[in-house]
Amino acid sequence: MAALVYMVLILAMAGHSSANWCVCKDGLSDAVLQKTLDYACGAGADCGPIHQNGGCYNPNTVRAHCSYAVNSYFQKKGQAQGTCDFAGTASVATSDPSASGCVYPSSIRYAFNLFHFYSL
Repeated sequence: MAALVYMVLILAMAGHSSANWCVCKDGLSDAVLQKTLDYACGAGADCGPIHQNGGCYNPNTVRAHCSYAVNSYFQKKGQAQGTCDFAGTASVATSDPSASGCVYPSSIRYAFNLFHFYSL
């Protein structure tokens, strides 16, 4: 167990510069982004935080909600190749899209959460 905790901690610290997020692209209509949002939420993304009163409801825009949903899906799929395309409506970003009060998960944060869980 200690070896697993140590490995997760090392990976979390070493991988900091390679954090990736999935975000919806600029310049697309709200209708297109809404379809992507609906697909991601229906396919297993954790969309609870973008519901009204959720921590990521604001900014209340289709693009912001779309980005949160596709990122959740991308992270749940382990950032596997092709899981951040959504028919060309999303792409991988290396800068953190998190906004005030809303944290977008990344592989780094998942590793930290795993470490925290095992250290309790």
